[in-house]
Amino acid sequence: MNFHREPWTYVGQVSLKVQSLERSLAFYQEVIGFRVLNRTDSSAQLTADGKKALLSIEVPEDAVPKAGRTTGLYHFALLLPSRADLARIVRHFAENGVQLGASDHLVSEALYLSDPDGNGIEVYRDRDPSEWAWRDSEVAMAVDPLNFQDLLTAGGQQPWDGLPAGTVMGHIHLHVSELRRTEEFYIKGLGFDVVARFGSQALFISTGNYHHHIGLNTWNGVGAPQPPKHSVGLASFTLVYPNEEALSRAAASLTAIGADAWQEDGALTTADPSGNRIRLLAERGNEGRRLR
Repeated sequence: MNFHREPWTYVGQVSLKVQSLERSLAFYQEVIGFRVLNRTDSSAQLTADGKKALLSIEVPEDAVPKAGRTTGLYHFALLLPSRADLARIVRHFAENGVQLGASDHLVSEALYLSDPDGNGIEVYRDRDPSEWAWRDSEVAMAVDPLNFQDLLTAGGQQPWDGLPAGTVMGHIHLHVSELRRTEEFYIKGLGFDVVARFGSQALFISTGNYHHHIGLNTWNGVGAPQPPKHSVGLASFTLVYPNEEALSRAAASLTAIGADAWQEDGALTTADPSGNRIRLLAERGNEGRRLR
C-alpha cells in the first residue's frame, strides 16, 4: 500500500451522484461491503475502516439517469490488501449472483461491475511491484483472462465480512474528450508521470512508479461532451498531496498552464479540460498535522 501514502500523490476519495440514496446504500453496503461513516437525507460517506471516507454518494436535485457517450467516470477502483481478500469477495459476488467482468492486467488481478446507476467499479489486488515489468519509463499491462480457479485457492475458509480495513481507493479511470491537453493538465499541471500508453486512445499516469493512479481514455469518442449537470455519475474526486508545499507547487503549475483553480468547501478545486472536477488536499501541513 506504499503507493497510496506520502510522499506520493494519490486518489483519496471519489464522490458520485446517484438517483436513489437508499438503493445505492443497499448496494454499496450489501454487495460491495462498505460501512456508512456519515449520512444525511440526500448524501452519505462510506468507509472500509470506520475512520476515513473512500466514497461519497449524493442525490442531486432533479437527478437524471447517466448519459451515454460523455466525459466522466469510467470506473473507480478499490484496492484490496491481499489476494485472499480478492478471492473472498469473488465468492461473495458468486453467491449473490453479481454479474462481473474480470482481467489479469499483469500488474494486478481485477474484477469489474457497475452500481445501480451504471457507475463503473473495479475491485482489485496488486501483484508485488517486483513482478511488474518495466521498459524504460513504461510499465507492461495487459487485458488477459483472470484465472479464477487459481485465485480461489488463495481465499482459504475465512468467510467474506465486507471490505477489509486496509482497502484504499487504488485509482480512478476517466472518460475524457481528448488526450493532448489532458496530458498537459495532469503532467505539467498536477505533477503526474506517464507510465503507459495504449495507442492514441488511453493514457495511464502515476506518481512513485505506481502502475497507475489515474487512467484517461477517449473511448466515448474524441470530442465527447460533458454530461448534463444533474446527470448521475462523477461529482468529483480528491487528490492527496504529501504536504502543503507539494500542494502549493501544483497550484502554481496549474496557473502556469492557464488552468483555473479556486477554493471551494475548504479545498483547492480545479477541473480537467473535460470538466472532471478535482479537489486537491495536503496529507500533512507544515507542522505535520494530518488534514484528512
